[in-house]
Amino acid sequence: MGTALLLGIGAAPAGAAQGGAERLDTIVVTGTRTPASLKDTPRALTVVDRQRIQLGTQQLGLDEALAGVPGLYMQNRYNFAQDLRIALRGFGARANFGIRGIRLVVDGIPETLPDGQAGVDSIDLGSAQRIEVLRGPASALYGNAAGGVIAVTSELGGERQGLEARVAGGELGYSQWQLKSLGSTGGHDYLINLSQTRLEGFRQHARSRGSQLNAKLGRDLGEKGRILLALNLTDQPQAQDPGGITAEQAAAQPRSAHARNLRFDAGEALEQQRIGAVYERPLAVGSLTLRLHAVQRDFSNRLPFSAGGIVVLDRDFVGGGVHYAWVPDHAALTLDAGLDFDRQDDARQRYDNVDGMRGDRVFNQDERVESLGVFAQARLALDARWSLRMGLRHDAVAFEVSDRQLDDGNDSGRLRFDALSPALSLSRSLDAGVIYAAYSRSFETPSTTELANPDQSGGFNRILEPQTADQYELGFKYGRGPWFGELALFRIGLDDELVPYELDAFPGRTFYANAGRSSRRGLEAALSWRLRPDLSLDVAYTWSDFVFRRFVDADGEDFAGRRLPGLPRHFAHLGLTARTPAGLLASLEANYSGSLYADNANSVPVASHTVVNLRLAREIRWAGQSLQPYLGVNNLLDEAYYSNVRINAFGGRHFEPAPERHVYAGLLWRFSGS
Repeated sequence: MGTALLLGIGAAPAGAAQGGAERLDTIVVTGTRTPASLKDTPRALTVVDRQRIQLGTQQLGLDEALAGVPGLYMQNRYNFAQDLRIALRGFGARANFGIRGIRLVVDGIPETLPDGQAGVDSIDLGSAQRIEVLRGPASALYGNAAGGVIAVTSELGGERQGLEARVAGGELGYSQWQLKSLGSTGGHDYLINLSQTRLEGFRQHARSRGSQLNAKLGRDLGEKGRILLALNLTDQPQAQDPGGITAEQAAAQPRSAHARNLRFDAGEALEQQRIGAVYERPLAVGSLTLRLHAVQRDFSNRLPFSAGGIVVLDRDFVGGGVHYAWVPDHAALTLDAGLDFDRQDDARQRYDNVDGMRGDRVFNQDERVESLGVFAQARLALDARWSLRMGLRHDAVAFEVSDRQLDDGNDSGRLRFDALSPALSLSRSLDAGVIYAAYSRSFETPSTTELANPDQSGGFNRILEPQTADQYELGFKYGRGPWFGELALFRIGLDDELVPYELDAFPGRTFYANAGRSSRRGLEAALSWRLRPDLSLDVAYTWSDFVFRRFVDADGEDFAGRRLPGLPRHFAHLGLTARTPAGLLASLEANYSGSLYADNANSVPVASHTVVNLRLAREIRWAGQSLQPYLGVNNLLDEAYYSNVRINAFGGRHFEPAPERHVYAGLLWRFSGS
């Protein structure tokens, strides 16, 4: 009987802690659309591996795995009706639900809709092999909603094989089970993963439950290439929303829910089916990739007010793309080009919320969004060290609404946004790293939800415009022996930044306006260091200076010079992993968030906090099997802090208190047959 240790800590920036300089050469990233070694990629990019994602974690949200990624700020882990709030260099911070400003890709299939909104409820962390985080505007690659990219790749049988069963439970009513099979047969590689999660939550009216099936099938076609089929089924019948509360209520009764959320039974339910196919074929010079996908989503949401407070949405999302890479052997110039087309059809209805029950229908419209993007990029090797990269993409995004409820007038109409997104970078390769300077331009349209009219009428808010951003970046990454470090400095100027606000008549519902201009400056640093074979350290730090430069709201209040709300100036991560001779793995992490503001006026400060988490694990192997018990303690020092801060919430209800110290444990059994 032997023991093995399989749990890591920290995001392992660029994965370099496990091998130093050689590791940089072997990591291949795909979030840049053309596979390239991490060492040669002149972008701020972090890779997180399977061990950090899966082993010893609760797998409730992406924040567990991505906490050590510099520039990536996350909130709202425990409110499944609102989704994780992810901000990448500030993009996405405005979202009170869903993922905004960030392109989300799962197994090569876009999870982000043509209108720029994405959700994380269908991401199966229990079968995720790796996650790439591309930091900074990337519209030249992906178009709308590209303040950054998060690309998730699921496992497949050709890489690992066997059966797994896992059960876990803990405080806050947490329970989870998982069954997974990986293997190869008849020339096919496959993954099948089935899981279910339940959580009562820390606060009143915070219960959630959901089930998921994630499956992949790969087939090697020899000289004709390879095809990959991916299927995901998500069923989340309950996700209650306790709502935001005031600072006074949070201090006196942190477990309480907002009274209106209780009265109107606020929360959501959804079912989603996603299927996709990716075909890759090598050519005489280069390669060809084809993509097709289809998503069907049934969604219902109860908001904490009466008039139109129940939303019913039936969504179809289909699309495809083609990508050709021209990569001659030993050529100084490489080229690639492609086309993406996606279409989103939403049948949206609103009903009065009669104390949690569906009342009269007051809103009925069909919404369609179509996006067409054409892009090209080139890499020119100036000599053995210096390289120049250029990219250009044109996107056309068309919105159309058809009003189906004409008793209050016809609000049908169309909107169209066009954008040209260039990118340029100059890089110099080093013996074990790269230094680069880059410029890129991005754009982001309002989503169909953000285009809602504040007067509660149908149609679109035609006053809103897309936000655009110009980014300048200097970066450096270097690894040698047992350590790897990276540093990125950036400056971003945004025009027409989209900012959220609430109205008294519709608490819990968010509307949007354009700010005139804002600026963002930042520094991102990370270090992974294997101090000795049984001890490793991961550190990440982010400094941000995000301010409005020109912004006068509808009430005439001037916010110029104020900090962007919902984002701290400083946040950091520290992870330490130790392995004992007895075969026990102890992982300790500390996540620090500096102070921030909850509103545009910077009149509601939110104090800084530090959350410490502990994980312990041990794996015992015998005769082709293994058993791994694990234990975790979240918020080890019992810090009082807010899991989420709702920006510009009406009535001072900005705050969602986070859980006190709580414990979970699990047991993983694996059969590999060898």
